[in-house]
Amino acid sequence: MNDAAPLNRYQLAELGSLLAEPARAAMLLALTDGTSRPAGELAQAAGITPATASAHLHRLLAGGLLALQVQGRHRYYRLADERVAAMLESLALARVPALHAMPAKGDAQLRRARCCYRHLAGALGVAFCATLLDRDWLQIDTRGLCLRPAGIEVLRSSGLAVDDAAPLYGRSCLDWTERRMHLGGPLGVALTSAMFEADWLRRLPRGRALQPSADGLRRLGALGVSLD
Repeated sequence: MNDAAPLNRYQLAELGSLLAEPARAAMLLALTDGTSRPAGELAQAAGITPATASAHLHRLLAGGLLALQVQGRHRYYRLADERVAAMLESLALARVPALHAMPAKGDAQLRRARCCYRHLAGALGVAFCATLLDRDWLQIDTRGLCLRPAGIEVLRSSGLAVDDAAPLYGRSCLDWTERRMHLGGPLGVALTSAMFEADWLRRLPRGRALQPSADGLRRLGALGVSLD
C-alpha cells in the first residue's frame, strides 16, 4: 500500500474487488497473525486448488496487499505491512449492523487474547494498553506512543526484556472485538515478542488465538492488568 497520495475512486474500486473474492479474503485473514506462509498452505486455508490459489496470490501481490519472501527454492507470502493488517481489522468494525456481531461463544479464546498482525489484541491487549496509559508508563507525542523510563523499568523488573537503546514508537489500534484501543506498531510488536520470550504468552496450534500462561497472568496482574 502506498502513502504517497489518497486513493482515487478507481484504486478504491480495485481494492474492493481484491477483497470481494472469498478465497482471497480467506488467504489475507490467514496472514493477519503476522506469519509468512507458502502457497499450498494458503490454498488449504481458502479451500481452493493450488492453481487457483496461484492466480489469486498474483492478484494480491500486484495489488500491493501481499509481499513475497524467497528463501532458496521456497516462496512465502505475508501481508505487505502492518497497515494492511490494520485495514482488515478496521473492516470488521465497519460491517453493517445486521452482520456486526461479536464472535460466537466458541471464539472466547479469540476474544480473550489473539494476534493482530504481530501484536497483542483482544481483551488482554486492550487491558495491557489501558494499564500502561493509566499508570503514565506510556506517553503520547507527535510520533506516536512511547514507553517512559518508568515504564521501561517496571516492565523489566516484571521479567520482560525491554530494550531502550533505540526507543520504539507504537500506535493505537482499534480492537474489533473490544471496540477499544490496543497497542500496535513496532512498540506493540516488540512488547508482544518479549511476552512470548518470557513465556507470558503461548501460541495455539491453529488460528490467531493466544494462550496466556499462569505465570504471565500473575505477572500482568501484578502490573495492574485485569481481564475483569
